[in-house]
Amino acid sequence: MKLNLYRRDKHKYNDAMMQINSKSENGSVNVWMIFTIVLIVLFVGSLAFAGWAYINYDEQKTNVDGKISTAVTEAKKVQAIDDEAKFTIREKEPNREFVGPIDYGRVTFNYPKTWSVYVSNSAASGGTFMAYFYPIAVPAISSTQQFATRESIEQKDFDKVITSYDSLVKKGSLKASSITVNGQIGTRLDGSFTKDIRGSAVIFKIRDKTLTIRTDSNVFLVDFNQLITTIKFVE
Repeated sequence: MKLNLYRRDKHKYNDAMMQINSKSENGSVNVWMIFTIVLIVLFVGSLAFAGWAYINYDEQKTNVDGKISTAVTEAKKVQAIDDEAKFTIREKEPNREFVGPIDYGRVTFNYPKTWSVYVSNSAASGGTFMAYFYPIAVPAISSTQQFATRESIEQKDFDKVITSYDSLVKKGSLKASSITVNGQIGTRLDGSFTKDIRGSAVIFKIRDKTLTIRTDSNVFLVDFNQLITTIKFVE
């Protein structure tokens, strides 16, 4: 009897232990499953983050590369413009010297060697001396043509020549100022001489004559300002 009871109790004990072990194993399996799922989620999240980071990096790199490329292009453009300007200046040097007729004060000044000169009236038989200057080749002479520089020596009184511009000065089209070049005092005019001619002129008295040197466009103003600093003549 006791043996049967013992066997029955032992059997119940073994069943209970098996249930406990089964639950323990199931619990372990569940823990590992959860741990594995967490790892998978973290791995997928890491891949997603890495992908996002790479895409963001690539976009930023593209933007930076684009900005660098634009900056380099602009720098090259500025450098090309600067080099062209320096080349143009070098091409104009050394300057050539223009010498006017002795009877008209022997006016001299320096002008860029890339300019050509055309004397339309040498005043060999009197009258007004006229000379025109322009880069490469002098264009046909007309009242509307803009020349880099034009020179005239008129057999007119200085005051009368200056007075002829009074209406433009009063209207505000021209601005008059005093100028001294190599000891010679004259008048400078800046502004619009006509609807087609806008530039600057310097006017000097030479004995009973009047010298006018003018640029017809502000495009040539830098060269003109340099040119007038070299003007010399015999009074």
